[in-house]
Amino acid sequence: MSFAQGFSIASTAAMAGWLALLLLPRWPVLVSALRYGLIGALSVAYAVLIMIFFFRVEGGGFNTIGEVRALFMSDGGLLAGWIHYLAFDLFVGMWIAQEADRIGMSRLLQAPILIATFMFGPIGLLIYLASRTTLTLLPSTARS
Repeated sequence: MSFAQGFSIASTAAMAGWLALLLLPRWPVLVSALRYGLIGALSVAYAVLIMIFFFRVEGGGFNTIGEVRALFMSDGGLLAGWIHYLAFDLFVGMWIAQEADRIGMSRLLQAPILIATFMFGPIGLLIYLASRTTLTLLPSTARS
């Protein structure tokens, strides 16, 4: 499998996971499939790529911006980094969705937050935390 194929497969799988999280009821089976199946598979792929490529990149590492740049200049390092983003963003999206369900946030309000998390990771998390704080500060009559 080429790096481009790995990129395409991982991206397509993550997109399917996000669509399921956004559009389907959050059945326990679905949540488990996303958490342990999809995120688990992405995590395994990441681990394999790191084990294979991390120590092979000359000048690569995490201590300086130049070392990180060197990692991302290799296709293996770039694919590992991309899969890292996909897995962590989906994990955070699942956490947001479950927490939002727990506090009674509507799915309509969750949708743009989850999309922001999918597209921009920490920005979506920040929007969720601000929204959750705002909702919990409102009197319960104002939320319904």
